[in-house]
Amino acid sequence: MRNKEKYHGIVPSLYACYDSDGCVSTLRTKNLARHLAGKGVAGVYVGGSAGECIYQTVEERKLILEAVTDEIGGELPIFAHVACNSIEESRILAAHAQQQGVTAIFAIPPIYFRLPEAAIADYWNEISMAAPDTDFFIYNIPQLAGVSLTVSLLQKMKQNPRLAGVKNSSMPVQDIQMWLDEGEDLAVFNGPDEQLLSGLAAGACGGIGGTYAVMPELFLKIYELFQRGENQKARQIQNEVCRIIYKMCSTGANLYGVMKELLRRSGIDVGSVRRPLRGVGAEDMLAVCEAEKMIRTAMDTYC
Repeated sequence: MRNKEKYHGIVPSLYACYDSDGCVSTLRTKNLARHLAGKGVAGVYVGGSAGECIYQTVEERKLILEAVTDEIGGELPIFAHVACNSIEESRILAAHAQQQGVTAIFAIPPIYFRLPEAAIADYWNEISMAAPDTDFFIYNIPQLAGVSLTVSLLQKMKQNPRLAGVKNSSMPVQDIQMWLDEGEDLAVFNGPDEQLLSGLAAGACGGIGGTYAVMPELFLKIYELFQRGENQKARQIQNEVCRIIYKMCSTGANLYGVMKELLRRSGIDVGSVRRPLRGVGAEDMLAVCEAEKMIRTAMDTYC
């Protein structure tokens, strides 16, 4: 049986950190990692959607992970998303992640071409074999990858002894229950931040989220209250978190651009987003200020 007990709690996704010229900043990456570690989170997730991995080179992704492990390695679990469309580049990142001592690697399915399930399983297994001493998680995010994890595909992947679980970012909470039905030894993280409480109720071991880094205290409180069985209080915070997310999504800027601006206003400068993602403009600042006020009020009320 796999050791799923080590997978639990609130794990923020690390935002891509750039300097004023748009180049990866190891200093800002370390500052953000240190900031999150100081909040009492259960780990840090590097190189995923929030990390803008799709717009970065293999060398940039290595540099970012090295900065994180150099700053907080050994203090708390570090999870690394390593998938590229190229199997060989994915294997390079997987092997590098293992060398850095990460707790687990994660991979979305290959995107663009529609592949049969056997080909997707081969892709994931090839990546996993490049990090033979590291746990492997499937990253299920069909709304962006265009490919949905299925029970039959998960059953194929269960033949891989390194499979530890699923990061489930599909919107149906029911999916979490389906993956858990395939093995009580699998760990399933909730992905959509708007449904953390529902995901926990469905059996998720914790959450990995893209908005966690801008308001970690609120998600930590939801998790704490759920663990104590205080679901009415947890639901109040979850509902307010959802309203904050809706406000952050109401601008014409990319969501990560909005959250990076919120971090900057709190004293953590991680730069803007990488094109073609759109950063925050003057026309977005009213909504940014409103979101900032909502976060501050929720923190004062619940934390």
